[in-house]
Amino acid sequence: MPLALLALTISAYAIGTTEFVIVGLVPVIANQLSITLPSAGLLVSIYALGVAIGAPVLTALTGRFPRKQLLMALMALFTAGNLLAWQAPDYSTLVIARLLTGLAHGVFFSIGSTIATSLVPKEKAASAIAIMFGGLTVALVTGVPLGTFIGQHVGWRETFLAVSVLGVIALMATLILVPSNIPGRASASLRDQLNVLTHPRLLLIYAITALGYGGVFTAFTFLAPMMQDLAGFSPTAVSWILLGYGVSVAIGNIWGGKLADKHGAVPALKLIFAALVVLLMIFQFTASIQYAALATVLVMGIFAFGNVPGLQVYVVQKAERYTPNAVDVASGLNIAAFNIGIALGSVIGGLTVEHVGLTQTPWIGAIIVLVALVLIGLSGRLDKTAQVRAG
Repeated sequence: MPLALLALTISAYAIGTTEFVIVGLVPVIANQLSITLPSAGLLVSIYALGVAIGAPVLTALTGRFPRKQLLMALMALFTAGNLLAWQAPDYSTLVIARLLTGLAHGVFFSIGSTIATSLVPKEKAASAIAIMFGGLTVALVTGVPLGTFIGQHVGWRETFLAVSVLGVIALMATLILVPSNIPGRASASLRDQLNVLTHPRLLLIYAITALGYGGVFTAFTFLAPMMQDLAGFSPTAVSWILLGYGVSVAIGNIWGGKLADKHGAVPALKLIFAALVVLLMIFQFTASIQYAALATVLVMGIFAFGNVPGLQVYVVQKAERYTPNAVDVASGLNIAAFNIGIALGSVIGGLTVEHVGLTQTPWIGAIIVLVALVLIGLSGRLDKTAQVRAG
């Protein structure tokens, strides 16, 4: 695998830390800013909204920019957003900071996916994407628990200062390791962009991504208070639980990429979604039993992000077939779909917590993922029908 992938992975690590560390900081921010848990959880949704806007819109607008310079500009914006969060005097400023960093995230992963696949042979495309997204999973292993620990013992603002330092490191890695001759794609025409937005096969994949990835976040957004208030773990223990969850996610991400390369995206996603439905239902019954809750969370981590490589390579493959002039835009829209799922999941989770309590979030997440499982089965059947017609 080429060294340029390492720079993408380091950037993904920084971005993943700032995206997911908020999950561990929800109780701390709620306490220090005197806001409710659902309001603090809304910071997850705000970030996801920034990604959802940034991925398709800014990706389309920056199609002609040199890839290396664009990557560096994105990491500069990312660093600035985290510095603003560090200095945020109130909730409103923190919301703006999260929105800014989300904008950088959206463009980075949409162009990063196509850069990663362009660096390797086609048969290794899902593995290349898994390596880049591996930065997110390593962030869950180390960045999120460490950031949570800093937030609990020093202050949540200092967590964002530490993430800003990661942004600078990622910027330097891009400067040194990413070649300057990575070809950009010509800006997609308005007609091509509209085709990406309206093509029924691509819309189906976006829906699968939003539901299959977002369903987990109905429960995951409030994992820290669940493990404290329901399972009875201490705040310090929750940092270690997040570390263990991150290790599971890292294993699952690489395994998910290899599974998609070996068996194809659709069979891999069917298996992963089915497992998530079962595990979320089990979590419904184990959340209040301390060590059973821990075991469920650790196993769930293996599958929670294992769907990412398959979903992203699937949309790139279909875009190359149906909208070949707007592959970056299609990739960006799928990144948007991931984060629309996160936003919906965290909002649905917040409403659930507010009206019926923490204990009801897992089974609602399971229903959302079940819909994704049905849709990926439908998409697979449509693929086979198209192959028969083409043959």
